[in-house]
Amino acid sequence: MNMTVKKETLMPKVTKLATLIAVTTALPAAAQDAGPVMDKGDVAWMLVSSLLVLFMILPGLALFYGGLVRTKNMLSVLMQTTMITALVMVIWVVYGYSFAFGGGTSPYWGGFGKLFLAGVTPDSMAATFSDGFVIPEYVFIVFQMTFAAITPALIIGAFAERIKFKALLVFVLLWVTVVYFPIAHMVWDSSGLIFNMGALDFAGGTVVHINAGIAALVGSIMVGKRIGLGKDMMAPHSMVLTMVGASILWVGWFGFNAGSNLEANGGAALAMINTCTATAGAILAWSLIEGVLRGKSSMLGAASGMVAGLVAVTPAAGSIGPVGAIALGAIASSACYFFVAVVKGKFGYDDSLDVFGIHGIGGIIGAVSTGILTAPGLGGTGGDDFSIIGQTMIQIEAVGITIIWCGVASVVLFKLVDMMFGLRVDADTERKGLDIEVHGESAYHA
Repeated sequence: MNMTVKKETLMPKVTKLATLIAVTTALPAAAQDAGPVMDKGDVAWMLVSSLLVLFMILPGLALFYGGLVRTKNMLSVLMQTTMITALVMVIWVVYGYSFAFGGGTSPYWGGFGKLFLAGVTPDSMAATFSDGFVIPEYVFIVFQMTFAAITPALIIGAFAERIKFKALLVFVLLWVTVVYFPIAHMVWDSSGLIFNMGALDFAGGTVVHINAGIAALVGSIMVGKRIGLGKDMMAPHSMVLTMVGASILWVGWFGFNAGSNLEANGGAALAMINTCTATAGAILAWSLIEGVLRGKSSMLGAASGMVAGLVAVTPAAGSIGPVGAIALGAIASSACYFFVAVVKGKFGYDDSLDVFGIHGIGGIIGAVSTGILTAPGLGGTGGDDFSIIGQTMIQIEAVGITIIWCGVASVVLFKLVDMMFGLRVDADTERKGLDIEVHGESAYHA
C-alpha cells in the first residue's frame, strides 16, 4: 500500500476551508475572471451555523456543566462561561483573527496583518470549498469566533468549584493567545505547519477538543483536588439541567460540524448525518457498558456518551461515512468511559467534570481514526490513492504536536497565573461555595 497521501487529492474534499480564507482580490485569476459568486443560501446557512455554535456555549455548555456541579457553585459556572465567551470575542476581533488567519506566511501564526480586523469590510469575501464561491469575510470571522470562545470554556469543567475568577480570566487571555490561535493557524490556514503535513481536521478535533482536554488535565493537576473529594457528596445537583445542556450541545453541534463545510450542499449533509449517527452509537455504547458493568444505565452516562460521540466525530465529520461514524462513536465512547471510570481514579487527578476523559481522549481517538475511516473502502471520501497507514501516521503526528504544544504552554501559563494571583480560592470560600462568596448571589433561593 502506498505510504504517502496526495494532499492535493484529499484537501479540497475534507479539510476545513478556513485554510482558504482570502479576500476576493486574493482569489485565483480564473475565479476572478468568472466573477466570484456569493450564494445567499450559503451565507444564510453560515449565519445560522454561527448562531448554533454560540447556542452551544450559552446556554448549552453552561447548563451542561452547571447541572454537574453542586448547588452552591451553579452560578459560578454560568458566570465563568459567560465571561469567557465575552472576553474571547473581544480578543478575537482585536488580534485573535489576525494571529490565526492574518495572511502571514509563518507555519506557526498568522501575523499582524488583520489586527483590529484591518482591511475587512462588508464587501470583502472569504473562499469556500468550491472554486469561485465565496461568503462574506465577516461571516467567516464570526463563525471562527464562536469556535475560539467555546474552546477555553470547555476547560473550566476540569477545575470547577475551586478556581479563582480573576485567575481564570487571565489564564484564558494568555492561553488563547499562546495556544489556541497558533494551533488554529497551524491546522486550518494554508501556510500552517499541520495543514501542510496533510493532516485532516474537519471541525476541530485537534484545535478544539485535544487542546481543551490537555489544558484541562494540566489544570486539574495544578489547581489540585476539591476539598472533601472521596468523602463529601459531590453528585450532580441537577441531571435535568445537564440533560437540557447536553441536548442543546447536540443540536448546536450541527452548526459546529455541518457549518464547517462553509456551504449548504452535500458536504454539509454528510457532516450532519455523521453528527447524528456517531452520537447515537456513542450513547448506546456508554449505556450498554454501564448496564453490563454496573447493572444500571444512567442518564449521566447517556449524556456523557452523547458528548463523547460528538467530540470524536468532529475531526472526521466531513470525510467518513455514516456507518463508519457509528463505529467511531461507539469506540470513542468506550475509551472515554474507561478513562472516566478507571484511569482517573487510578492516577488520582480531580478532573471534576471529565473534560480530559471525554474531550481529550475522544478528540485523540477521533483525530487518529479519521486517517482510517476516510478510506473509500470503509465508506469515506478519500481518493483512490488514499493510504490508511500513511494518513494515520500524519494524524498521529498532528495529535502529538498539539499535545506537546498545548501541554507545555499550559503548564507554563498556569504556573505564571499562580505566581501572579494564586489559582484557587481559599478553603473557607470553597466550602461555602463560589456563588455567594465570589459573585455575591446564588442560582437558587430557598
